[in-house]
Amino acid sequence: MESKGLSRNNGENKAKPKRKEIIEKRKAMDALIKVASAEKDCLSAFPAFRHYQISGLSAFLESGRGDKLSSPVKQFIQNLLKANMEGPYGSEWPAEEKVKRREMVAPEARYVFVRIASSGEFLTTSEREKTAASCVEERGPIVGFVHFRFVIEEELPVLYVYELQLEPRVQGKGLGKFLMQLIELIACKNHMGAVVLTVQKANSAAMNFYLYKMRYVTSTISPSRVDPLIGIEKSYEILCKTFSNEAKAILEEPLELVHSV
Repeated sequence: MESKGLSRNNGENKAKPKRKEIIEKRKAMDALIKVASAEKDCLSAFPAFRHYQISGLSAFLESGRGDKLSSPVKQFIQNLLKANMEGPYGSEWPAEEKVKRREMVAPEARYVFVRIASSGEFLTTSEREKTAASCVEERGPIVGFVHFRFVIEEELPVLYVYELQLEPRVQGKGLGKFLMQLIELIACKNHMGAVVLTVQKANSAAMNFYLYKMRYVTSTISPSRVDPLIGIEKSYEILCKTFSNEAKAILEEPLELVHSV
């Protein structure tokens, strides 16, 4: 994440923040994280994002949390992670897989799951307006998910994307962009300062997606930015997108424009 250095006034540094100010700032950030994490349904504020339709794909989204996952869902997550990430991680995968299994079920883990419509057909306008409960009754299999958390990084409250995984059959249909737009809206709504994520360098498709399609940048805390020599040895980069007034204005636009493909 980009951080601003201390500004100068007549050649002098600003006074360092007092201990009380630091404590109050930390309390405010902790409160933001607590409120954001307490949200039972992260999709409730964005009903237009509950459904996604494009030629050949009709899907809907639902939210979840790590300590409420069913056994079949856990197994699906593990299988999809292995299928998509074993290649990019290479010899590091066995150790990384154990870490991901622990992360998967953490109480602070939040999810957006993607299910294809059981009929495999487009939803009508009236079906779009059904309640989430009604849609769940018609739900098909999960084909992807986003795992994210609200955390504090470098003295900034952020939404950290741990995983964005899609089955190959639904890739290349704009669904990844749709999900990341939703994630950014969730971050803005909860007053997070940025969205942060880690990408394996070997995963060139993911790197290109975030850098060029989603316009993320290499974070100042990424190994290659901290120390180029260390960065060469590391197999990953940390990317981020910080939010300003421009980003906040997105929330005021019609959702049809925001999530158009």
